[in-house]
Amino acid sequence: MVELKSEAELKLMREAGAIVAKVLATVRAAARPGVSLLELDALAADLIRDAGARPSFLHYLPRFAPTPFPGVLCTSLNDVIVHGIPSARRLVAGDLLSVDCGAEIHGFHGDSAISFTIGEPSTKDARLIETTQRALEAGIAAAQAGGRLGDISAAVGQVGRTAGFGIPDDFGGHGVGRAMHEDPGVPNDGRPGRGLRLKPGLVLAIEPMLLAGGEDAYETAPDGWALRACDHSRAAHIEHTVAITADGPLVLTA
Repeated sequence: MVELKSEAELKLMREAGAIVAKVLATVRAAARPGVSLLELDALAADLIRDAGARPSFLHYLPRFAPTPFPGVLCTSLNDVIVHGIPSARRLVAGDLLSVDCGAEIHGFHGDSAISFTIGEPSTKDARLIETTQRALEAGIAAAQAGGRLGDISAAVGQVGRTAGFGIPDDFGGHGVGRAMHEDPGVPNDGRPGRGLRLKPGLVLAIEPMLLAGGEDAYETAPDGWALRACDHSRAAHIEHTVAITADGPLVLTA
């Protein structure tokens, strides 16, 4: 069921979004060679707790997963697209890291993700990340009241496909609110003018995932969570929580 949020509820969601934005900015600043993914996860846990919020991902158990998620962050390295479990792996210069964070406060969730390299990016990594960011911006720009869900999907897909990148099937954005994952699903590719009519109060997590090798195929890691590009090319994942309003899209996790 699709649930529209009131102006009062959107204010609460902006508070959750601000917490997520602070966590991601702090984690990015702390991500240096020699720092482990578990250390970044512990940092995020402290920040969320100190804000009086709760981590959305910790112990989360969707239908596809064999076990509850054990981390506060999803930390996806290099050819891992999404859902990477924080580990003792220490960062090295040249790594491409995607960090996804969710936090819940006052009964509402915020959800956002960033991708960046440890140290200076290669030309290929810089293009991948920049294109993923542009795909997100295109999707947000298409999130207009009166439009269709397919307009967002088509906008994201057009940027990614034109650049020659792969887009994994079956995983994309989603509604967000009192639950971290709500209806509707938001594919990262599609046709404009189709799907659900976009109405004020609808809140969506828009999250392009692009694969540098140009193939769409992915495989699930033995842990049952991490999704890895089958061709082992690098992946980027960038996300914002966005509200549809009469005045245009409102980013709640900026």
